Amino acid sequence: MNASSCDVAIVGGGIIGLSCALYLREAGHDVVVVERNDPASGASRGNAGALAFAEILPLASPRIIRKAVRWLFDPLGPLSLPPAYLPRIAPWLLRLWRASWPSHYRANIQAQVALIGLAEREMLAMLARTGLERHLGTEGVLEVYEGAERFAAARETARQRRAHGIESHPVQGAELAELQPGLAPRFTHGMLVPRWRNVDDPQALAVDIGLRAQALGARLLRREVRAVEPAAAGARLLLDDGTALQARRVVIAAGAWSHQLSRPLGDPIPLETERGYNTTLPPDALDLRRQITFSDHGFVVSPLACGIRVGGAVELGGLERPPDYRRAQAMLDKAKAFLPALRTEGGEQWMGFRPSLPDSLPVIGRARRHPDIFYAFGHGHLGLTQSAATARLIRDLIGGQPTAIDPAPYRPERFF
Repeated sequence: MNASSCDVAIVGGGIIGLSCALYLREAGHDVVVVERNDPASGASRGNAGALAFAEILPLASPRIIRKAVRWLFDPLGPLSLPPAYLPRIAPWLLRLWRASWPSHYRANIQAQVALIGLAEREMLAMLARTGLERHLGTEGVLEVYEGAERFAAARETARQRRAHGIESHPVQGAELAELQPGLAPRFTHGMLVPRWRNVDDPQALAVDIGLRAQALGARLLRREVRAVEPAAAGARLLLDDGTALQARRVVIAAGAWSHQLSRPLGDPIPLETERGYNTTLPPDALDLRRQITFSDHGFVVSPLACGIRVGGAVELGGLERPPDYRRAQAMLDKAKAFLPALRTEGGEQWMGFRPSLPDSLPVIGRARRHPDIFYAFGHGHLGLTQSAATARLIRDLIGGQPTAIDPAPYRPERFF
């Protein structure tokens, strides 16, 4: 399509941008989504399909910081950092460490609880009103542990979840074997979290949300945004073909690339890139009853319509470093050891970029100097989970309505 002006321009056609498009179009705004690639072809394509409504604990936690020194320099471990990238990421790591201090950690949990609660309400309501409930699974997630000692440590996570109304059910023995037959004997304990939800195909869901927005009149412009420039009335998007799109309001939801657009606007958001890896095996690779999380190993195995997906872990390596698919293979080898019946032939490897902020909270709110420009990025592992909540907040802010929750913890000002 060709467009020269609109009410709201959304930069980014991933799950966040497409959800914002749907919510804003439902509210009557003239919306253009500007995306350089196919919609939902980035991180929205390769995630594990989790609606992680129980995931309230930030990555920046005392528990993770204690493990990080051991993990960081293992190139195939759950959290790795190429040594050559250390000087560049050092300021971000310092912010991560500060975010793990007890007072900051507690505040970030409260902010995450509020956003996750809104995410659950909004996602379920959005799926119902759009007729997309067919994508939703309700089997929960099974977290598994090796031995009583490791399981005892997991009980602290369960205790914190329970304090916020999220129940977890401990299982072992025959009950664990029934929940997932064929699990290796080394995994003696588990925690079933029923409130967790999954979708059958995260890319298909995101594409369908975009199609619903388009059916309501939203437009898709296949271009790359080179810059966002404030204008007398709103802002202009400078596009890769030399043209410009004038908008009364702009939403920057470009995932791991968003900070490249926010920095010239006076907001150098400390966004880093978690490079996630996975392998998607054929659907018949395993009789997998629900998503399984191998918490101490940093990866999950998920049953999706497109196949069995083995993925996770974190590589802090930026946007330019070539993929290291040994990480995907290492997780696949572990999955085979943990689930011996898993057939590992015929898989497709993938690497994608998760936009991560050091306090594990996204940026949702106005640019500090430009009230017609809004940010909606930095969701880390929780982009799918928090997509509808983010869209609701952006809709409220752009419409000048009272917001569903207090937006203060997610504003860009917290970093300055």
